[in-house]
Amino acid sequence: MSLLKEKFNQISPSEFFYSNRDLAGFSNPTRSLYTAVREFVENALDACDQKGILPNIHLTIKPVEQDKSDPRAYILTVKDNGPGMEAKHVPLAFGTVLYGSKFGLKQARGMFGLGATMAILYGQITTNKPVVVKSCVDGKTQDEFELLLDIQKNKPVILKHNTRPASRKGLSVSICLEGDYSKAGTKIRDYVYETSLITPYATITFDDPKGQKFHHAKFVSDIPPPPTIIRPHPHGIDVERIRRMILESQFEIPTIDDKMIEKVRKDLGLSKKNLGFTVIMQKARKKWKHLSRQVRVVVALMSFLKMDFERLSKIKIEDIDVPNRKLHYWDFGDSQSKTVEMESESQYYKQLTNTVQGEPLNTFLTKRFQRVGPTTAVKFATFAGFKPEKRMGTMTNQELVKLSESLQKFEDFMSPDPSCLAPLGEGPLEKGIKKFFNPDFTAVVQRPASAYSGFPFVIEMGIAYGGDIKPGGPHVYRYANRIPLLYDEGSDVVLKVVNETDWGRYKVKGEPPFIIVSHICSTRIPYKTAGKENVADRPEIERELRLALQYLSRKLSAYMSKKGQAEMAKKRANLYAKYVPLISQFCTELAGKKKEPNYKQMLEEGMRVEKQ
Repeated sequence: MSLLKEKFNQISPSEFFYSNRDLAGFSNPTRSLYTAVREFVENALDACDQKGILPNIHLTIKPVEQDKSDPRAYILTVKDNGPGMEAKHVPLAFGTVLYGSKFGLKQARGMFGLGATMAILYGQITTNKPVVVKSCVDGKTQDEFELLLDIQKNKPVILKHNTRPASRKGLSVSICLEGDYSKAGTKIRDYVYETSLITPYATITFDDPKGQKFHHAKFVSDIPPPPTIIRPHPHGIDVERIRRMILESQFEIPTIDDKMIEKVRKDLGLSKKNLGFTVIMQKARKKWKHLSRQVRVVVALMSFLKMDFERLSKIKIEDIDVPNRKLHYWDFGDSQSKTVEMESESQYYKQLTNTVQGEPLNTFLTKRFQRVGPTTAVKFATFAGFKPEKRMGTMTNQELVKLSESLQKFEDFMSPDPSCLAPLGEGPLEKGIKKFFNPDFTAVVQRPASAYSGFPFVIEMGIAYGGDIKPGGPHVYRYANRIPLLYDEGSDVVLKVVNETDWGRYKVKGEPPFIIVSHICSTRIPYKTAGKENVADRPEIERELRLALQYLSRKLSAYMSKKGQAEMAKKRANLYAKYVPLISQFCTELAGKKKEPNYKQMLEEGMRVEKQ
């Protein structure tokens, strides 16, 4: 019996997420409706933040058929007043999985350019309806697209594209998807409410399927500065990332076409067209110091090929084999690949090898990483056992592994630069807590910047007690890069820290009315899943959360002590007020007097002493 041959296939990213949509939070109609809302609102807020625009977001959910019961088809629309998106980017941004502007190392609500497209993909799977995107970038003209996603090819299918007059900038995205608002409604309303707390500079309006309007106007007019893209920190780098950085740092061999030949001719100051190889090289040697890198590389190639401009235009460079000192090229005239030897003694050999082999280690460290200066780069090279001038392109696999391990172990690198982060700030956070909970006591703290695996992060936390807060606390509100985290709280690092706190030690007993607001902002939040609902318990993050909570708990403890003393004083005052008049009356009768002593003055004096 013959064995069947195993068949191997490659699938597109969109096909992978189509088959594994649970990973991104699209597991059922309830969760999917909530996740879709979240993704589109967060994209809108990010777009406004990046341009310093006070966001005005309008969210609408309408059932396609009013009389049908859940789960059913809904039309979800999110409009914003952001910068809009150029028409050429719209099809790819909304019709391609893993395409977007969120792959740089910077703080953002989104991470992968995945969520919004997944929502569109889910809507297409469940209702077979296209996404409608309306974008205006100039406040005058609006581009309107109807798109479907080709799952097998991971490409957009443009059904319609119209252009119309518009009166304001912004983006509107509308999808039809299967959802269960009867179950998801509470979470969606909570999400809008909690987003307003952590984004006090945004106005968010939500029109729900039942005709109710939830309007949260901004109550802070100052928007935090937008986060910036930064270079990576050495402690957050692995071997694969180093390989990619080496490729990015290498200078590509220029394409020798008519345009490039004309540039070389111009830079060399050659007016005559039919010049021989010897004359060209003589001119190049005289002007070498003043030539650009591209032109130097072309001249170096010409020196080994022994070709003038006319012959150079009829070949294509295939490879520069530095270890074997060979130059491979394709000759279009003879239609075959050819090879020439490169003399290592030639003055042009170093130009080519430096081009192919990339930057020296010390230059690579100072140019490609944050907060690494020349002195630190040389010190690190000694620590790692490399020469500072060693070219990155010459490193073997074993040397790259050694370099990566040394980057993790070297302790003299400066801590990551936190200036790329945009935390909300203690003032706005305190205002938000007071507005939404009207507490008797509030305290907030922003911890100094720290880092995990080379990624900077900042912890902000607030604690509030009493007022309009419901009993049964602590009620924990979790945020990461201004995203409310409402699901999967059981395995979140914030809940772990809160649950391990001995609240009795801080004079908090029973089921008190108090809340904790925790905000983690970082260039890379360590989410446990692509659904972005719970944060992993990295030791560095857990430590900062614990320190923030301990600081605030001590403040709460001091308040609770004063509150307890005030309550005891009030109880004693009530006791005095109840029995002193009776005692006064009894003493007056016992003494046979008609006039009672002035016990009210005694009560006032007693109250004054208690307050002291």
